[in-house]
Amino acid sequence: MIDLQKSKAAFEEARKFMPGGVNSPVRSYPHMGCPPPFIASAKGSHITDIDGNTYIDYVGSWGPMILGHAHPAVISAICKAAENSTSYGAPTLKETEIAELIHSVYPSIEKIRMVNSGTEATMSALRAARGYTGRDKILKFEGCYHGHGDSLLVKAGSGAATFGKPDSAGVTKGTAKDTLVTPYNDIPAFKAIMDAEGDEIAAVIVEPVAGNMGCVLPVPGFLEALREETAKYGTVLIFDEVMCGFRTSSHGAQSFYHIHPDMTCLGKIIGGGLPAAAYGGRKEIMACIAPDGSVYQAGTLSGNPLAVTAGIETIRQMMNIPDLDKKLAEKTSALLEGWKESADKAGVPLICHQSGSMFGIFFSEKDVLNYQDSCEANAAQFKAWFLSMLDQHVYLAPSPFETLFMSWAHTDEDIERSIAASRKAMEEAAKA
Repeated sequence: MIDLQKSKAAFEEARKFMPGGVNSPVRSYPHMGCPPPFIASAKGSHITDIDGNTYIDYVGSWGPMILGHAHPAVISAICKAAENSTSYGAPTLKETEIAELIHSVYPSIEKIRMVNSGTEATMSALRAARGYTGRDKILKFEGCYHGHGDSLLVKAGSGAATFGKPDSAGVTKGTAKDTLVTPYNDIPAFKAIMDAEGDEIAAVIVEPVAGNMGCVLPVPGFLEALREETAKYGTVLIFDEVMCGFRTSSHGAQSFYHIHPDMTCLGKIIGGGLPAAAYGGRKEIMACIAPDGSVYQAGTLSGNPLAVTAGIETIRQMMNIPDLDKKLAEKTSALLEGWKESADKAGVPLICHQSGSMFGIFFSEKDVLNYQDSCEANAAQFKAWFLSMLDQHVYLAPSPFETLFMSWAHTDEDIERSIAASRKAMEEAAKA
């Protein structure tokens, strides 16, 4: 077994001072039966823990590291920016630069506001939608996670699902009553709610490619139905592309699926690994935001010069790589094909999903189209698979409800080694 003695001791020490020993729940490796590796450094496609173990990393800081860890150009840009100070709390040219850059990639974002996290982005977008429409209710989809804002922790996926608590304590009944929930990919159920309450719904928020019940793709016609119904009732359609943004394609899921949302939330990649996110959309909706309008939202570190610089450099580097989308998708496909072959050989039912460079697997005999399907996948086989891959120095998300990510830094050798490791891991899963 892999040596994690230093990480185990560090985890016990951390538990004395932090809830669960972590600053985000899934990092505690819930239900995996081992301590989380404490990370010391990362470079390219590899991550190294304090015990000296180096892993091939398919977590990528949960999505931002599309170029790989510690990309030289990004690090250089951050260091240069830091020489001028880490924060001003005042306007900078870089803020306008990243706004223009994001608009060039996402034309539907006519105006944008920078924030510090995906949670801030979704909370603020919903507040703007409520202010714009004068309505109170919002509609989300079961298993879609949009951060830990109160109104969004109703039947959420991701870490909440991992812990078996899709509804969070501390969310008031008053808040929850204004949040409507329907199954992802269920077009008739969605239309029924819109027919009944569409005139009262301020916004429909969705991960166009779900990433928090595992990687789940929209069925044909689902996103089109969302666009059609929200337009019919004057409801704001919000695409949460914090995770799938720049991943499904460089221009986002909205470009790939040819859907024009009213608002978009972005994060992860636009901060280049530093805390940054954004929300934006149609000019008339964004005109509601203070100081132009009466919807208040502020943040001392919003548009932080280091995070903005890292985001600009990351996006520029991506734009300079010919056929980036195609090449990342090919790498991802090669990995999944190898994992599926290993599963077939071991007699383990496996479903593989891919959306560009984000991907996931389900230990299931039937396809996974929604949160309920994801919950029915074999958790024991996932645990056996995960522990075996970790033992073979392949670093994966410690939950079947999370999504994995390919980076530009992953080599053919990385993929070959990961496929070789999967052969033993699938044999272990077969025993579970």
